[in-house]
Amino acid sequence: QVQLVESGGGLVQTGGSLRLSCSTSERTFSFYAVGWFRQSPGKEREIVAALSSSGGGWYYRDSVKGRFTISRDNDKNTASLQMNNLQPEDTAAYYCNTARDIDSVLRQPYNSQAHWGPGTQVTVSS
Repeated sequence: QVQLVESGGGLVQTGGSLRLSCSTSERTFSFYAVGWFRQSPGKEREIVAALSSSGGGWYYRDSVKGRFTISRDNDKNTASLQMNNLQPEDTAAYYCNTARDIDSVLRQPYNSQAHWGPGTQVTVSS
């Protein structure tokens, strides 16, 4: 598992956009699938989007399809989440994490041994 640091969160109005980034100094990043997750107070952490190591496979949760886009730059060891048409229900702390493949990424919220970075807060005002 690769240690990642998230950035790019902030306060936006409904309908606004944000671009989140996560980065690592570990060159093994390109070997792993990467995912973005979110957690709001009182709720469990949930998967938002995932991307395979090559970028050829992906997953989006239904509520963000058509609004969010996950991408990665393996040369720069970074992953991004472009979030458009943000809604108040998107308000949460956002995290990124890696695993060997997309299926494993989807299971990360239930992995007691997963390590999580500090996250970045996204707040959408109505």
